[in-house]
Amino acid sequence: MLKVENLHASIGDKQILKGINLTVKAGEVHAIMGPNGSGKSTLASVLAGSEKFTVTEGSVEFEGENLLDLNIEERSRKGLFLGFQYPVEIPGVTMANFMKLAVNEQRKSRGLEPLTAGEYLRMMKEKSAIVELDSKLTARAVNEGFSGGEKKKNEIFQMAMLEPKLAILDETDSGLDIDALRIVATGVTRLKTPENATVVITHYQRLLDYIVPDYVHVLYKGRIIYTGDKSLALKLEKEGYDWLINDYKEE
Repeated sequence: MLKVENLHASIGDKQILKGINLTVKAGEVHAIMGPNGSGKSTLASVLAGSEKFTVTEGSVEFEGENLLDLNIEERSRKGLFLGFQYPVEIPGVTMANFMKLAVNEQRKSRGLEPLTAGEYLRMMKEKSAIVELDSKLTARAVNEGFSGGEKKKNEIFQMAMLEPKLAILDETDSGLDIDALRIVATGVTRLKTPENATVVITHYQRLLDYIVPDYVHVLYKGRIIYTGDKSLALKLEKEGYDWLINDYKEE
């Protein structure tokens, strides 16, 4: 589904990604961990199409198509979703109207008819239940006045509504208490199918108690320096990163 080869990216004169190689297949869950400043959020932003970063080398294929040739909107229509670490507020635009427009734009790009009002309301009720999102929040402006946990639930609600092929979740667990973490993570797990894939960026093994990864990658100084199974996250939780990065020699 996703094939990243020798990806280099910079912001201004500062190079952040220095040769990322990553392959994600349908049905898989990949976790990316690493110390602060390693390039985890940069990788997520580059894959999503952020214009803040410049790709200087390498390639990214998404379902056999050159992802780097597509703008943000085109990537979304192809089925790529980014869950933000810090979800933004959109004053004056209700969640219900925002999601109806987004869902029908997705359907249009797939050659489908827009949902009727009744179909949309039924869908919204079904998907909001996945993350226990209070129905009153859908009548409010996007994320305006939401708590941290409500914002993160809202991100996964949007993911459920859009049904992406590839979801990239950038520190979705950041700032969540135990109950909110369980709800959000369980929601992500319930949305997993053999046809989609998820890349989870996190600092903490606790998220991976709920979203069990097939692969765990350690990103350090712009490169993936180690890959293992879910047991790697447990080891990192207990021992930190020193045992890996002390032997790492930057090229």
